[in-house]
Amino acid sequence: MADVQWQYIFDPQLALESIPFLLKGLPYTLGIALVSTIFGIIIGFIVALMRISPVRPLEWLARFYISFMRGTPALVLLFLLYFGLPFIGVQFDAVTAAVIGFSINSAAYVAETIRSALSSVDHGQWEAAYALGLKKSFIMRKVIIPQAARIAIPPLSNIMLDIIKGTSLAAMITVPEMFQNAKIVGGREFDYMTMYILVAVMYWIVCSLFGVLQEYLEKRTSVYVETR
Repeated sequence: MADVQWQYIFDPQLALESIPFLLKGLPYTLGIALVSTIFGIIIGFIVALMRISPVRPLEWLARFYISFMRGTPALVLLFLLYFGLPFIGVQFDAVTAAVIGFSINSAAYVAETIRSALSSVDHGQWEAAYALGLKKSFIMRKVIIPQAARIAIPPLSNIMLDIIKGTSLAAMITVPEMFQNAKIVGGREFDYMTMYILVAVMYWIVCSLFGVLQEYLEKRTSVYVETR
C-alpha cells in the first residue's frame, strides 16, 4: 500500500495564508443567512396561518406552496431566479437572487415548524381564554404564539443552520461568499483539497458558535413543568 502524500491533501501554509481572503466572504455568508431567515420566518408565519385557516382555498394554496418549495432543490431556485428570470425581463443581482431564493425556500420549512408548534399548544389554553371572553386575535398574540415560539426555537434554529451552510450554493451564481473564495484560491493554486477542507472547518466553526447561541435561547425560554 502506497504512503499517503499528505502534502497533496492539505497544505497548512496555504490554508493559513488563505484564511483572510476566505473571511472576506463571511459577511456575505452571514448577511444572506440572516436576512433570508428573517424573511423566511415572516413568509413562513403567513403561510402557516394560511395552512391552518378554515378557508379552504387559502389552505390549498399553502399546501401547494409548501409541497413545491420542499420538493424543489434550492440550487434550482437560485438558477431560475438568477439565470432564468432575465429571459422574461426580470433581473436581480446575485446577492438579491440568493436572498430571495433562500427566503422562499426556507419559508416552507418554517411554515410547517410554526404550524406544528401552534398545534402543539394545549387546546385547553384556547378554551380557558374563550371562557374569559378574550378575542381570538388577542388569544393568538398573547397566549398561543408566546408558547408556540418557545417550542419552535430549536427547529427554527436548525433551519437557520441549514441556511448558513446552504449559502455555499450561492457560489454557483457568483456571490463572493466563503465557498466561492475558496474555489478561487483552489483554482489559482491548483489545490482544491486544501481549500475545501479549510472552508469546511470555517463553516463548522460558524455553525458551532451559532449552536451556542441556540442553547442560550433555549435556556432563556425554557418553561419547567412540574410532573407528578
